[in-house]
Amino acid sequence: MITGDILKKAEVLIEALPYIQRFNRRIIVVKYGGSAMIDESLKTNVIEDVTLLKLVGFKPVIVHGGGKDISRMTERLNLPSNFSHGFRVTDEATMEVVEMVLNRVNKSLVQKVESLGVRAVGISGKDGGLLKVQKKLIKGEDIGYVGDVKETNPKIIYDLLNDDFLPVVCPVGMDDEYNTYNVNADDAAAAIAKALKAEKLAYLSDVEGVLSDPEDPSSVISEIRISEADHLMENGTITGGMIPKIKNCVDVVKAGVNRVHILDGRIPHCLLLEIFTDKGIGTAILDDGAKKYSGE
Repeated sequence: MITGDILKKAEVLIEALPYIQRFNRRIIVVKYGGSAMIDESLKTNVIEDVTLLKLVGFKPVIVHGGGKDISRMTERLNLPSNFSHGFRVTDEATMEVVEMVLNRVNKSLVQKVESLGVRAVGISGKDGGLLKVQKKLIKGEDIGYVGDVKETNPKIIYDLLNDDFLPVVCPVGMDDEYNTYNVNADDAAAAIAKALKAEKLAYLSDVEGVLSDPEDPSSVISEIRISEADHLMENGTITGGMIPKIKNCVDVVKAGVNRVHILDGRIPHCLLLEIFTDKGIGTAILDDGAKKYSGE
């Protein structure tokens, strides 16, 4: 006998079909960070989601962070963990630790992807000149080896995608003198998505999305047109640390990325729920003329 659960599974697959058709062979950049990198079950869910995207015809690219792992390692090594305006102050010794930890995280993600039957390659922004950076100054303050991306050469990613690999990128770049710099993972993902003219950029973080009521986690605004973003910041709907994230999202959309998603990585399979369902679960930032759903 066919049960209701079986029929629901069929309905889910049918709902996903137009999205699979629309995004087939399209590039999707996933910025992977927050609690989803620490909790092992969430980590497995994210890698399963990205692997499924690859297997149904998408071209996913993972850009990951690793701040909590870096903090744990610097503490073990008795190195100071100082921050300025939200950025880690990174001297030469700390930069060595940052690169070591990020490379270890990178290869662990490659291992998880490979274990699910998809070929993956881990690289950093130093490989193939992917991320060329300049020193970041915060209100004139030098915070060490922290870089702003000034140029992106995506050829190495195109080569990997064309050879059917899933690229996994850690956010480390070089300046014109080939010094190594730590790059904010959000900024690295944005730069890569713009250079690739990706269909989507998805930020996995520890927030539900943009809330119309900061006290109500269920008040997620499902879509924001870029012309609405300034108004939402001016009227106080978007505040605090969400302001630079939204400005970054708007910049990415203006650069040609079709849409940017802010997702709560603490929700199991958040990527699939956002990409393959009509309502989604996070906030999508869209160009003014874009349609939200592929079936519309």
